[in-house]
Amino acid sequence: MTEIEQFHLSALIKRILFLCLGLITMAFGVAFSIKAALGTSPISSVPYVTGVISGLSVGTTTIIMNTIFVLIQIAILRRQYEWIQLLQLPAAILFGTAIDEASWLIRDLAPAAYWQQWVVCLVGIFLVALGVSMEVAAKLITTAGEGIVLAICKVAPVKFGNMKMAFDLTLVALSVILSFLFLGHLDGVREGTVAAAVLVGQLTKQLSKPMNLFESVCLN
Repeated sequence: MTEIEQFHLSALIKRILFLCLGLITMAFGVAFSIKAALGTSPISSVPYVTGVISGLSVGTTTIIMNTIFVLIQIAILRRQYEWIQLLQLPAAILFGTAIDEASWLIRDLAPAAYWQQWVVCLVGIFLVALGVSMEVAAKLITTAGEGIVLAICKVAPVKFGNMKMAFDLTLVALSVILSFLFLGHLDGVREGTVAAAVLVGQLTKQLSKPMNLFESVCLN
């Protein structure tokens, strides 16, 4: 192996490790948002509600949902599908497993007062945004949720930002329907869901600059 090949391999390994760290950080964000009991982020709302309905863990339902997202991407793009994006599957497994592990690690966290719930909720929102910015900085693959939005944008004249908003609203609406249909009450969608929908994107933008700097200095 030449020195150049060794350099590229070293950079790839660092990016993979950084991506994994970003996914684990996002997983802790999801776990904190669940503990806050003010509603999960839009992308986690369906796994949370289906987990409550089925009795499966949120991590397991997250893996199932992301697998479905990958299959939908393949169905939408067909020959245009980039097969390297199948790496979204092991990423989803890591993410889902990390959610369950993070939930176990903070199992004793029990915010009682409403303001305490908001503190935990905001910690979760920050961790999700940090994890997303790390995932983007790694420049390897997208998450399955972002992948399906990008797939739709490839075949339809829709801007990514508009499609992402429509996709998140669809997930929240589906969560609300499933919640009332199977549980008889609203679960997993509250004011924290709205806060996550607004703040995660804004925080990710703010964190992108230091993350891009870190990527250029440490991941090459």
